Amino acid sequence: MSLDSRIRNERLVRSWSTPAESTPAESAPAESAPVENAPATPVAPRPIANAVKRAVDVTGSAALLTTLGIPMLALATWIRVDSPGRALFVQTRVGKEGQHFQFLKFRSMIDGAEELREELREEAADVNGSESVTFKLEDDPRITRAGRFLRHFSLDELPQLLNVLRGEMSLVGPRPHPLDDVERYSPEAMRRLDVKPGITGLWQVSGRSDLDWDESLALDLHYVDHWSPLTDFVLLARTIPAVLRGRGAY
Repeated sequence: MSLDSRIRNERLVRSWSTPAESTPAESAPAESAPVENAPATPVAPRPIANAVKRAVDVTGSAALLTTLGIPMLALATWIRVDSPGRALFVQTRVGKEGQHFQFLKFRSMIDGAEELREELREEAADVNGSESVTFKLEDDPRITRAGRFLRHFSLDELPQLLNVLRGEMSLVGPRPHPLDDVERYSPEAMRRLDVKPGITGLWQVSGRSDLDWDESLALDLHYVDHWSPLTDFVLLARTIPAVLRGRGAY
């Protein structure tokens, strides 16, 4: 089954899993235990909150792109001088409701790094004894000298402001993953796709890559279930000190 078909099927199953209203006589006894791993229902429409979120995304990304335009050009020049290859790295990632989009970031690895990804992933699985859903190495040999600096301060993420402006991402939300990571999602993890992916979020301000997959997923699903414009503002404010600390940034 293709990834797109699997995402559609998971969403269909969850939409049919919404419990119907029942009379008191039909209700389950109070002592009955909840069903484990029951699929969650899709996020309810929130037109006002979504409109506020989109307005903040557009104005925020446009203002930051205008303000940071010249520094971003300087970073792009440095990347080109530091190592052969383009300044921008473009990769297909999975967004809200399984939509594919072209994810942008400053290149922080050697040219052709993606060709080594599967080999390094297999090596990491052999060392760790199991394969994680997502793939990231603390001491990745593909990272360039400029790339280490960019990653430490999350400067490689700045081009994603264009993804936000285009409506493919939000300023706040779960991080978007590549196709091969999403193919490893459990049905529960598919719920990450109920909202737009973001540049920052609970994962980024709570330790980033120092967290394991289960911890990261729990934070992402908490955001999916409880986000609001207010929590977005709080997470944006917490992002600046988190970036300066550089914890888990690699």
